[in-house]
Amino acid sequence: MLEFLPQDVRDGLDLARKRAAKRRSRLRVQVGEAVFPVLRFWDDGFALDADLTPHLRGLVDVYDGGRHVFQCLIIASNVENGEIVCEFKRSTAVLDKAPLDFWQDENAPVALLPRK
Repeated sequence: MLEFLPQDVRDGLDLARKRAAKRRSRLRVQVGEAVFPVLRFWDDGFALDADLTPHLRGLVDVYDGGRHVFQCLIIASNVENGEIVCEFKRSTAVLDKAPLDFWQDENAPVALLPRK
């Protein structure tokens, strides 16, 4: 249905759609010092604005506002409808503490009191 509209109206609608997607999403991708806003995010990929973003490949960091959320290994990126769609091989959640290398009983005491 959009093919019946003039080209400048279609361009304006695309621009408005991209602006709305940027406002809704707090997610952003950081590659080195460069930062790119994420338009859409799903289980095995995300979409970025094609006008602002080069083709990405390799390890990138995904942030939600100022909080580091994921490290993703991008294996493919292609352009579809003005968006760069990136697919990743793995997405690792970033933890704020080191993982334990032993099993810890959930009912274990927090601390032991000395005898007097």
